[in-house]
Amino acid sequence: MVDHIVRSYDKDLDTLERRIAEMGGIAEKMVIEAMDALSQADVALANQVVASDARLDALQREIEEQAILTIARRQPMAIDLREIVGAIRVAGDLERVGDLAKNISKRSLKIGLEARVPRAIVGLRHMNDVATELMKDVLDAYAQRDVERARAVWERDAELDALEDSVFRDLLTHMMEDPRNISFCTHLLFCSKNVERIGDHATNIAETVFYLVTGETLPAERPKGRQDYDITAPGIVNS
Repeated sequence: MVDHIVRSYDKDLDTLERRIAEMGGIAEKMVIEAMDALSQADVALANQVVASDARLDALQREIEEQAILTIARRQPMAIDLREIVGAIRVAGDLERVGDLAKNISKRSLKIGLEARVPRAIVGLRHMNDVATELMKDVLDAYAQRDVERARAVWERDAELDALEDSVFRDLLTHMMEDPRNISFCTHLLFCSKNVERIGDHATNIAETVFYLVTGETLPAERPKGRQDYDITAPGIVNS
């Protein structure tokens, strides 16, 4: 981050940075715990994830208010303005990640203790692991203003798309094997879409990092390589 003559300006930017870091930590924890709650039928943990979303929403509002005040007071230009706009964008994406994790937890609460197919969750957990890696890497890229790391996250989005395809086929197989699996597997289909959207928000943050550092934008079309990845993982059916 650029040092400024006006110390209070640096303090404003530092406050934004700290709040983004707090949001990132909460969002990342929610994504991990939402999947744990789903796979372990842990009602208490699911409720904990749902409750965490309120703090994430509050932080986003604080960041937006702080950013608007900073723009009004400092009238920043160039890189300084990108820093503030970037903080607003990243906060918005992290808030949506929290919403998606909350949705998975709410789905877990709806499922309750109904008939489960433990092996049907294996592929979804693997997918969630990748999404969590993307979140961690992109938050590190934002903190370090690391363009190459951000680009690597952006490019890995295709891997998550490929895993979603595989999970979709796997869940359909379980439903065809036994109609009693339909309700549970349908819930998991919605969860897999939420995880895929978490990956999309990670790539949004990667695009913001690239813009923040370079002042330029990545290509409008993200890489599509659903067939280019080895998506073989335990419990995932490939056909």
